[in-house]
Amino acid sequence: MIKPTIHLGKMASDRGSPILPMSDGPPHPYAYARRSSAATESMTQLRVVIADDERPARAFLSSILRNFEDVELVGEAASGAECVELIEQVSPDLALIDLQMPEVDGLGVVRLIRKDRLPLVAFVTAFDEYAVRAFEMNAVDYLLKPVDAARLRNTVNRAIERLERADLRPGDGERLRAAATEYAASLPPTTLRRIPVRKRDDIYLVPVDQIVSIIADGELLHLATKQNERFTITYRLKDLEHRLDPSQFVRISRGTLLNVGMIQKITPMPGGTYVAVTHSGTQHQVSRIRGRVLRDQLLRL
Repeated sequence: MIKPTIHLGKMASDRGSPILPMSDGPPHPYAYARRSSAATESMTQLRVVIADDERPARAFLSSILRNFEDVELVGEAASGAECVELIEQVSPDLALIDLQMPEVDGLGVVRLIRKDRLPLVAFVTAFDEYAVRAFEMNAVDYLLKPVDAARLRNTVNRAIERLERADLRPGDGERLRAAATEYAASLPPTTLRRIPVRKRDDIYLVPVDQIVSIIADGELLHLATKQNERFTITYRLKDLEHRLDPSQFVRISRGTLLNVGMIQKITPMPGGTYVAVTHSGTQHQVSRIRGRVLRDQLLRL
């Protein structure tokens, strides 16, 4: 099982000391202390975090934001998993999130953040095709790379205006989260090697080759691993199935996927059905229709 490693980068002298955490646990290594000068305390500042897996991109955005007197940069994240942790710890007003991050991308960040901690979001992308989608998803804005200082200023203004108007309607976060899920499902499928899952305050990157079974339960999916660990995610089974290697996972019923490499034996049952038994000894009923597919895929030399 892989938990994302947080790299302790050396902070620049103008970043200040780590901020005191708002919840239990150590402060995030990329969280910055509030500036305490009289000038900054006399105005209401927009608290912003940056998330991008490329250090030059983070440094570029940071250098622009530090020139805005009404903005306080409260942290940076080098991955999607770090971004989730950072946002939940420092509660920013606005998050500038790169869409194309590995493992946990910008859409994954939106889906993983706790409902009551989701800030205003502006997506940063190198591809113009995401622009209209960003607005459809209730994101406050989008920024195309390379980011222009004037364009970033407009994004900051949009966020400030929404906050000043209290234009945060009930359900905005849920709509953004649901739209992120729908949008991710509409993208050309890429084969998953790891699945980011949340368990209490941690985000685990579960390698798909360690997953034994995936069982649907309404809007939830229950993942079982060969280490007998259990994880639950909110995702549609058919959408996840499209992103898994079809030679590695087989659907044995309407609501169950099994890892082919984890199946120990298949026992024929009366009526043309089967029971699939995994190496852990767990039995899974194979439906009659899926039994035909299973027979053609696995039971022929």
